[in-house]
Amino acid sequence: MFKSKSHTETTQQNLTGNTLIGNGTTINGDIVSSGDVRIDGKLVGNILGSAKVVLGNTGVVLGDITCQQADIQGKVSGKLMIKDMLNLRGEAVIEGDIHAGKLQIEPLVTFNGHCHMGQDAYVVEMSAEDKRHAIGH
Repeated sequence: MFKSKSHTETTQQNLTGNTLIGNGTTINGDIVSSGDVRIDGKLVGNILGSAKVVLGNTGVVLGDITCQQADIQGKVSGKLMIKDMLNLRGEAVIEGDIHAGKLQIEPLVTFNGHCHMGQDAYVVEMSAEDKRHAIGH
């Protein structure tokens, strides 16, 4: 009646693990991730991801965010480099420049900075110095 997951299915699902930083948690340092990242706490550092970043309404990032997609409800003080879709929702506060393929902004969002949109807006290649900084070398 009920099928249990095989060991192979479970292992494949865990290969693209998600990262959660909960409310009340502060992380000092950079995050490099190939899976989705959700932040409801505070990050003092940069995010370099190849998937989606979600910043909840209690989330704060003091640093740059580089990823495929982002859904921001909290506060960001830094540059946003989003290859595909950037959604700014609720009462999000952005202090910094935005580079995004596509952008959606809800009415209560506060944004102070420059905005660059379209396929050419996203810089695919990071500088060597940024890469070393992101991985801690």
